[in-house]
Amino acid sequence: MGPLFSTSSAGKWLGLVTAIWVQAICGNNYTFANYSDALKSLMALTQLELNNLSVAKDVGKAFGLLSGFASDCLPTSVLLIIGSLEGFVGYGVQWLVVSQRIRPLPYWQMCIFLCLGGNSTTWMNTAVLVTCFRNFPKNRGPISGILKGYVGLSTAIFTDICTALFSSDPSTFLFILAVVPAIVCLTAVFFLHETPPASRPSELQKETQYFHIFNGIAIILAVYLLAFDVTGSHGRLLSLIFAVGLLILLATPLGVPLYSIHLSKPRSNSDIEQPIKEPLLVKQSKKPETTIAVIKLKDLERKRPLIGEDHTIIEMIQTFDFWILFVSFLCGVGTGMCVMNNMGQMGLALGYSDVSIFVSLTSIWGFFGRIASGLLSEYYIWKFGTPRPIWNAASQVLMGIGYIIMAFALPGSLYVGSILVGICYGVRLTITVPVASELFGLKYYGLLYNILILNLPLGSFLFSGLLAGYLYDAQATDNADGGNNCVGAHCYCLVFVIMAITCVLGLGLDVLLAIRTRNVYAEIHENKKSIATTADSSSTKC
Repeated sequence: MGPLFSTSSAGKWLGLVTAIWVQAICGNNYTFANYSDALKSLMALTQLELNNLSVAKDVGKAFGLLSGFASDCLPTSVLLIIGSLEGFVGYGVQWLVVSQRIRPLPYWQMCIFLCLGGNSTTWMNTAVLVTCFRNFPKNRGPISGILKGYVGLSTAIFTDICTALFSSDPSTFLFILAVVPAIVCLTAVFFLHETPPASRPSELQKETQYFHIFNGIAIILAVYLLAFDVTGSHGRLLSLIFAVGLLILLATPLGVPLYSIHLSKPRSNSDIEQPIKEPLLVKQSKKPETTIAVIKLKDLERKRPLIGEDHTIIEMIQTFDFWILFVSFLCGVGTGMCVMNNMGQMGLALGYSDVSIFVSLTSIWGFFGRIASGLLSEYYIWKFGTPRPIWNAASQVLMGIGYIIMAFALPGSLYVGSILVGICYGVRLTITVPVASELFGLKYYGLLYNILILNLPLGSFLFSGLLAGYLYDAQATDNADGGNNCVGAHCYCLVFVIMAITCVLGLGLDVLLAIRTRNVYAEIHENKKSIATTADSSSTKC
C-alpha cells in the first residue's frame, strides 16, 4: 500500500479525493447563522454582541499566518492534525453550551473558542491548497474551482444533513461540526501529500479529462442538494434516503483513482518492452562567457522580481498590485461575510422563521460560482489570454445588484439576493486564489494565501461587527431579557446600500488590476498554447 499510494498516479488522485473531502467540511465558518439565534437567546446578547462573536470566529483566520509559516517547514499531515484538533475543541465547547450540558461561559471565553474553531479551517485549507497547487501547477484554475466549490457546498451539506436527520437542531448541528471534520482530516493524513507534477503533454491532457469528471460529479451533487432544498419539507423515510444518497455522491470521486489503478496495471505490450527512443544523455550546449556575464549583470540591475515570478512576502507587499488585489478582495469577501453572518437576523427581520433555506441557497449557488469561474477563467486564458481578475470585476457588478435588490425588501428579494451574493462570493474566492499564485509565485504560497484571507476577519469586523451591528441596534427595540430585536425592511436597508457602494469601489480596483496584469496573462496564454500544440503533435505521431 505504501509505494502504490505514495508514488503512483493513483496515489496522486487519491490525495486529491481526500483533499476534496477536507474541503467539503471546511465551510463550517459559514454556518454561524444556523446556530447564532440559539447563542443569542441563551446568552441574552444584543445584535452588536452577537455580531462581535461572529467577528471573533472570523478573527481566527487572522491567525492563519501561523499555518502559512508552518506550511514551509511541516508536512501536510501535521497541518491537518492541528486543524482537526482545533476544530474539535472550538466547536465542541460551543456544542456543550448550546446543548446546555454546561452553563454559558463568560463572553470573552466564548470569543476564544469561536476564534479557535475559525482558525481550524485555515490549517485545513492551507494544507490542501498548497499541496494541490504544487501537485497540479499547470491547472490552477480548475483545481481552485473544484476545491473551493466543495467548500461552497460544505455549508449546504452540513445544513441539509442536519435538517434531514435532526430537524435543524442547533446543538446537534454543532456536534456534527466538531466531530465530522476531525474524522475526515485524520483520514486525509494518510493519503494527501506532495507528488511530482505532470511534465508530459499527455499527462496534462489526462489531468484535464479527470478534472472534467470531478466537476461533473460536483455539479450533480450541487443539483441534488438544491433539489432537496426547493422541494420543501420531507418525511422521515425520504430524508433518510436523501442522506444515504448524499454520502454515495461524496464517495463517487473515488472512481477516478480506482480507474487510474486499473490503467497502471502492466500490460503485455507495455512501454517497458518498447525500444527507448529518447537519448539517455542530453548534450548541454555551453553558453558563451560573455552571455553569462550579461545575464549576471542584468540580475544585479533587477533586484526585485517581476510580476509573475516568485516573490518573498516582503517583496510582495512592496508591490502596488498586491494592495490592489488585497483591497478589492476586501470589498468582495467582506460584504459577503456580512450577509452570511447576519443571514439569521436578516431573515427574521423580514418575517422568515426558518433561515436554513437561505444559508443553503448561498452555499449551493456559491458552489456554481466557484466551479464556473474556475473553468471559464481557465478557458478564456487559454483561448484569448483574458486576465483572470476581470472575472472578479464581473462578480462585483452582480454582487452590488444583489445588495440593491435586498435593500428594497420586495417579496422574494432575500431569495434572489442570497443566490447572487452566493455566486459572487464563490467567484471572488476561486479567482483570487490562482491570481495570487500567478502574480507572486508558488514558493511562499502558504503564507501568501493566509495574508490574503486576513480580509475575512477584517471584512467581518468592518461590515458585520461595526456596520451591520451598530445600524441594526440603532433600529432595534430592547427586550425584557436584555437582548434586542428589529422587524422590518428598515433594519438592514442602509447596510445593503453601503455595501453596494463598496462593490463599485471593488469593481474599479479589479478592472485596474486586469489592465496592469494583461502582459502576465498573455505569457501564460502563450505557454498554454505551446503545450497544447506539443500534445497535438505527439498524438498525431502516435
